[in-house]
Amino acid sequence: MMGERIIEYFVPEDVGNIRADKLFASVVKDVSRVRLQKAFDSGCVTFDSAVIDKRFKIRHSGYLRASLEEVSVEEAPKGNDIPLKVVYEDDSIIVINKSSGMVTHPGNGTGEDTLVHALLHHCKGELSSVGLPDRPGIVHRLDKETSGLIVAAKTDLAHHALAKDFSERNVKKRYLALVSGVPRVQSGSCLERIGRHPTYRTKMLVQSKGREAHTDWKIIEKFLDKVSLVECSIHTGRTHQIRVHMQNLGFPLLGDKLYGFRNNSLKGIDIERIFLHATHLELVHPKTEESLVFTEPLPKDFLNLMNVLKTKYKS
Repeated sequence: MMGERIIEYFVPEDVGNIRADKLFASVVKDVSRVRLQKAFDSGCVTFDSAVIDKRFKIRHSGYLRASLEEVSVEEAPKGNDIPLKVVYEDDSIIVINKSSGMVTHPGNGTGEDTLVHALLHHCKGELSSVGLPDRPGIVHRLDKETSGLIVAAKTDLAHHALAKDFSERNVKKRYLALVSGVPRVQSGSCLERIGRHPTYRTKMLVQSKGREAHTDWKIIEKFLDKVSLVECSIHTGRTHQIRVHMQNLGFPLLGDKLYGFRNNSLKGIDIERIFLHATHLELVHPKTEESLVFTEPLPKDFLNLMNVLKTKYKS
């Protein structure tokens, strides 16, 4: 028996004039063209509730929705009793301080230890159905090695409201990162567009035909000329955005071998992961419309590495 995966995307006002199939392909990275084409051919793709074909031009904001054949019900993730650091929870949303090493949702090569598995157990299955079967409740994601704040939706109403706010850039997100080297200026902005690498499909890069991306950054602390602690505020949510933008500036994140970090740059220091932490999350509650602000301090491994850097590179 085949399950059904529902994908919904709130198209922002500045979409321009783009074909529906190309827009879907640009925002949903884990669905093959064949499956997406089959959904269009079966009349299972809608824009603002009206069935559309792949050539339909989207010119304004609205809800793009596709119903895709998915894995069998038996293969859908089940709850797993994995400890979670719950920052906030009510009947609409749950905010987690995710540990480094935890994958956000199931995918190729993942096990039964993702955030989705943990949330299904903790919430007793009460998560938004929008991302079923493999991504219930997931509104945004953090990379596996990135630690910090992430919000999930318990109801479909909350999911739609949060997705809209993320798309319209009403959700504020700040991160702390350790980067190789020290920028010459104290702060700056990166506005370079980001797209998928043409050959290495798991990698992103700055390219003129990529999607709009905006990162503001500033130096918080320096460790001689070797390492900087940088705060990054992102106004868009592109895949690997901070990692790509900082590499493009010439300052790859510590531990990020995919984007230019080299072990020999810090001899004698063990760099065991990519040092990026989502420290600040600000959003409007989807039900009460109350403004919620969450902050999480740096995790122990992050602080331990900073202490090593302070000892080794005293100013």
